[in-house]
Amino acid sequence: MPSSTFSSDQGNYERPLPSTSLKAAGWMALLVCLLSLTGWELYWRDLGVTSSYRNSDGLWAIQRRRIDRGEGDKTVIVASSRGFFNFQLDVWERESGSRPIQLGLEGTSPVLFMEDLADDPDFIGTLLVGVSPGPFFRGDYREEVLQRYDEESPSQWLGQRISMLIEPHLAFYSFDFALFTVLKRQAWPDREGVVTNMEVRKLANFTKERHARLFSKVETDEEYRELAREIWADGFVPLSERDEDWIETQLEEREKRLDRAVAATRKLQDKGVEVIFFRCPAEGHYSISEPMYFPRDKTWDVLIERTGVLGLHFQDHPEMQGYWLSEWSHMSGSEAERFTASLYHLIQRERARLQEQEQE
Repeated sequence: MPSSTFSSDQGNYERPLPSTSLKAAGWMALLVCLLSLTGWELYWRDLGVTSSYRNSDGLWAIQRRRIDRGEGDKTVIVASSRGFFNFQLDVWERESGSRPIQLGLEGTSPVLFMEDLADDPDFIGTLLVGVSPGPFFRGDYREEVLQRYDEESPSQWLGQRISMLIEPHLAFYSFDFALFTVLKRQAWPDREGVVTNMEVRKLANFTKERHARLFSKVETDEEYRELAREIWADGFVPLSERDEDWIETQLEEREKRLDRAVAATRKLQDKGVEVIFFRCPAEGHYSISEPMYFPRDKTWDVLIERTGVLGLHFQDHPEMQGYWLSEWSHMSGSEAERFTASLYHLIQRERARLQEQEQE
């Protein structure tokens, strides 16, 4: 007996499809996609965002390989964001006649890269090491960029090249303006027991040589600048409120980093590399937090004494002072140009002074 809910005739039923043109549907989908992308691009452009190369691991690896391909005698910069953003390649090339290789990386201790270059027989040039106390003595070691340099796959190589064809033309094609990043940064209600830290926003634009220049909104947009300052001060805890175990652990880590930096410097010197440390200016929140957690006599002074190399601290030289630091830490493009020229001539002067002392 046929079921009231099933009929054997249903197996032969053919559902008619509406008559459509797949070609028309494809064109319509493409049009919607292009309109959406155009709207997203215009939205960010209207907010003052400009296109830039993405400061990716792949882009860093490209610059690192220049040393392997015959440029090992050049000046190389390793630093966190201050030495990265404040150092202008064009100005240094104009003053010295040679274009440096920029291997700085935001929020990262350069000690790891000092060790990498110390182990590279191809590098025999000059190494400028930017010392920002927090990143240098407590920041992350970005081992993934060295892994990308050592082990980049063919698909990663190709993807990087394809991406670089797009990057200088689209403002929204940036890590900061990815949809899920934007959604994550919205003012969502706080959840009980969940502690979140404010994420660093876009601070610089980059060329394919990783020539960094401060993002104009940091300099000209008061609201954006205040947001950057708020992020830098987010989560600050005075040292007096830290427990003894935490402090002891941090002191041990600081000593380990000093040891590693000294060992890498000696290894670099043994193969004829000149190492120069430089400390960019900082103010505002950093003028309170950095002396508290990284007192000069326990960090910078020890580093210079133990390595015996040229060290240039902004507190010691008028040429490294008097710059406008819009968000307490980084210089605008024009200020960075002036700083780079002053740094170059200061290095030449201090080199000559040390040579005179040695001859005496």
